[in-house]
Amino acid sequence: MKTKQISMNSKIMSLTFFLIVFSLLVAGIFVLGNIMKTKEKELGTEAMLIARTVGKLPEIREQLDSNNSFEKKSATINQTVEGIRVINKADYIVVLDMQHRRLSHPVKSMIGQTSNTVDENAAFVEHYYISKAKGEVGNVVRAFVPVMSEEHKQVGVVIVGYSLPTVFEIIKSIQNEIIIATMLSLFFGAWVLGRHMKKQMFGLEPHEIARLYVERTETFNAMHEGIIAIDKENTVTIFNKKARQILGVEGDDFIGKKIYHILPDTRLPEILDYNEPVYNKELFINQHSIMSNRVPIEVNNKTVGAIAIFQDRTEVNKLAEELTGVQEFVQALRIQNHEHKNKMHTVAGLLQLGHYDQALAYIVKVKEQQDDITNFLDERIKNQNISGLLLSKINHGKELGIEVEIDMNSQLSYLPESLAFNDFVILLGNLIENAFDALLNVEREEKHVLISIDQDEHTLSILVEDNGAGIPNDKLEQIFQNGFTTKAQKNHGIGLYLIDGIVKKGNGTIEVSSTPGEGTSFFITFYL
Repeated sequence: MKTKQISMNSKIMSLTFFLIVFSLLVAGIFVLGNIMKTKEKELGTEAMLIARTVGKLPEIREQLDSNNSFEKKSATINQTVEGIRVINKADYIVVLDMQHRRLSHPVKSMIGQTSNTVDENAAFVEHYYISKAKGEVGNVVRAFVPVMSEEHKQVGVVIVGYSLPTVFEIIKSIQNEIIIATMLSLFFGAWVLGRHMKKQMFGLEPHEIARLYVERTETFNAMHEGIIAIDKENTVTIFNKKARQILGVEGDDFIGKKIYHILPDTRLPEILDYNEPVYNKELFINQHSIMSNRVPIEVNNKTVGAIAIFQDRTEVNKLAEELTGVQEFVQALRIQNHEHKNKMHTVAGLLQLGHYDQALAYIVKVKEQQDDITNFLDERIKNQNISGLLLSKINHGKELGIEVEIDMNSQLSYLPESLAFNDFVILLGNLIENAFDALLNVEREEKHVLISIDQDEHTLSILVEDNGAGIPNDKLEQIFQNGFTTKAQKNHGIGLYLIDGIVKKGNGTIEVSSTPGEGTSFFITFYL
């Protein structure tokens, strides 16, 4: 019985040894394959980066586009390129002119000869790409980048090549790790390893883990909110269907990829940096407006990742735009009705007094003034809702005894992509209303508000200036705090806080200049 038990244990140990060796062999093949692919990708990326850098060097572009002799071009280009090649340990960096002649090469005898590589032709029609080829020293990964002149005319091609390591070179580079892994595996054995793995998996069997993974994935996909989670290396661990739908990201296999490769402008890694949650924050990511909650993931009091749960703000913004438009329309009608009554009373009084010529002149003057401002807004402000807002504020200013002047050089063609229409309405409307408030309690014959909107290809600037009460110097740093106000009434102190948030959302800047007793100006700039 004891002999049988020993024989059985021996068989088990032999089988365990075979399984461990076989597993290590299979794992080694996959690891080597993955390392080779990763190395090839890294070298390709490195080659492309160097090729782009060389292609953008002014001396390279100028020499290729110059009328200098071939020898002078080659001498200058080869000297510059060889320094870069040595620093970056590239096997070769070759610069070709449009006649496929080599102006640089590590082997001087190759300079001046015509290159006839099969896969270089596409680079001569402004294509950027990476290719793999078999060279004299083995497999080589190469990056091809066209060189463009200042007039965007192609004047040459840069080729950067790196030799790919062989299987034996890779094995040699990780031989210590292979030896250690093999010894550890043989030492502990399948039983110890199995127990350890089961403990790490909370005592669950493989089929139970698979079921939990499927259930977790389907649960996240069934949720109405977008959910994205990353680990400490910024690798995606969760990316549900709703997140792809909200952000307009195409593809299914995002798990295991770096979050920056999927969403370059994501703000989720910030949570790992600061290790603090951020709730109810409106963000503009991948040209989509979302309301996001971002929270660090902690296991045993250690941050192991971060998760973002967010909702689409697009529909909410559209509804806000519609509601804002309705409110401004109602406000404009109310003011227009009030102003119309005053004008009719004036006309009626002149007619009753028999001043018919004066009544007619008054009607013509009012019409001309209305036509002037309406035509100006139609021509210079391309957003009809913004035009309506400005017209409403002009009329409202008249009610308050304030002259609202719009700079005749103002123009607005489109809004920044990061801002919704209602953001711009909140910003502009609050600036103008703050100017009105600053003038209400000021004893001054002429109360004046200047509005200027200027836009070019790169910037959108907004200026709102008044000659009101001004802001004390010791209060200027506090005006954008939530709830801070210089007014005695309640429910104030939110307008400038909202303006500051909108400016930050649009990556803009705001400058405030104020002199107590003379007035205040707000100057906002958005970079398009």
